[in-house]
Amino acid sequence: MSGDKNRVYIFDTTMRDGEQSPGASMSLEEKLNISYLFDQIGIDIIEVGFPAASKGDFESVSEVSKILKTSIPCGLSRHTKKDIDACKDSLKFAERFRIHTFISTSPLHMKHKLNKNTEEVLDAIKEHVTYARKFTDNVEWSCEDGTRTDIDFMCKTVELAIKCGATTINIPDTVGYSVPSEFTQIIKKLINKVPNIDKAILSTHCHNDLGLAVANSLAGVMAGARQVECTINGIGERAGNAALEEIVMAMKTRNDLMPFYTNINTKLLNKASKLVSSATYPVQFNKAIVGKNAFAHEAGIHQDGMLKNRNTYEIMTPESVGVKQSSLVMGKHSGRHAFKEKLNDLGYTGVTDDIIQTAFGKFKILADKKKHVYDDDIASLVDDSLIKGDNVINLKSLKVFAGTGEPQKADMTLEVYGEIKKASETGDGPVDAIFKCIKKLYSHEVKLQLYQVHAVTEGTDAQATVSVRIEEKGKITVGQAADTDTLVASANAYLNALNKMIIKRNKTAPEDYGQEKMKGI
Repeated sequence: MSGDKNRVYIFDTTMRDGEQSPGASMSLEEKLNISYLFDQIGIDIIEVGFPAASKGDFESVSEVSKILKTSIPCGLSRHTKKDIDACKDSLKFAERFRIHTFISTSPLHMKHKLNKNTEEVLDAIKEHVTYARKFTDNVEWSCEDGTRTDIDFMCKTVELAIKCGATTINIPDTVGYSVPSEFTQIIKKLINKVPNIDKAILSTHCHNDLGLAVANSLAGVMAGARQVECTINGIGERAGNAALEEIVMAMKTRNDLMPFYTNINTKLLNKASKLVSSATYPVQFNKAIVGKNAFAHEAGIHQDGMLKNRNTYEIMTPESVGVKQSSLVMGKHSGRHAFKEKLNDLGYTGVTDDIIQTAFGKFKILADKKKHVYDDDIASLVDDSLIKGDNVINLKSLKVFAGTGEPQKADMTLEVYGEIKKASETGDGPVDAIFKCIKKLYSHEVKLQLYQVHAVTEGTDAQATVSVRIEEKGKITVGQAADTDTLVASANAYLNALNKMIIKRNKTAPEDYGQEKMKGI
């Protein structure tokens, strides 16, 4: 490994420690797909599994070790020759490989888990690190529950492991118990007290039980550790492990305070997150770096700042982690500036201020009804506002009575050429009643060729888009409208088609327009 003092090696344990998380078990095919990507990303060491644990783990370590081109495959083993042999045998196809062996060193673990005293643990280290060293010059040794281990005893175990051939010494915060200041002191004491520490790379392996896994890992790096063990999306047992993407981007973003670097191609982080998530479980929306909302802005003040200068509310670019661009999430907190910018993005570049204001008002009403307002929602609102500008018939109010045992009924008020008209009709269903009201208030003879409803977006609060196609004397018009109330959307879609038909009539026979307007028919 490089002698560059600022180079930090990334040891990924997504497929070993991460897979131990409930619900995160991965198939061989999934592990192979993940490994291909990890190899491209530039991960230095990939801990694929625990070969002695099962035939499946043995096979996955073996198969992954065959395909890696740059990353070093690694298998985990306890302090038993059987485990070490399983690592050695599963990794035999790899040109280079690492055996990672561990034993508990805290008083609590030694007494209740191992039933061993300190001398017996030291003997086990000597025997098994020496044995692992016979098969590879790349041996990692870990003192399980290291942060609850007596520091003087830890120094003895580390010195012995290095003497027996370990080239990487890992200090696990196995139960996520430590805090950054304490973890810093552990690493510093090892560097100052272990005489042969210069012959090995110090590593961190932090769990997130107190939400401090990334902070503790970075504290370890700043104190002198040069390998970080982590997982994509921070998956792992209980509350998870230090998140690889957060470790890497923290050092990259705050290189002024942490002048370290990794070999990671950060532009593939989002892709890796999605791949791992698809094999395990979803990532929370507000997850740092790779969460759906990591580069999303809804608050009007934030959106306004972003439109003026993205650095106002983003400390890294979305492109740097493989996200195409920041998104201005349109919701009830969004402002008019962001709404107008969204319209430009959607291609509405020539829309007048009046239409924008009308559509924005509708958007605010919709945003109070829905958690998420999607681009298709906004497009529907603008289209509806654009059409309304030429309408001669407009819906003023609608009440519908529907259900079992009673005929469906609609009470409707329309504005027809500026005149307010009201009607009440029953029908074979609520939509039929609505259309009968329209025909009564504005007499016309058209054939309904199509009536279709579909949701604009997902969810029970989704807007319904209704499409209506009508025909009159060979002329066909199509009307559309969207609303969270399907029946309101139905009425507006029919009126939309009817208004278009009136416009078509006037374009072909302009002399009839005035007469029709005077008759109000």
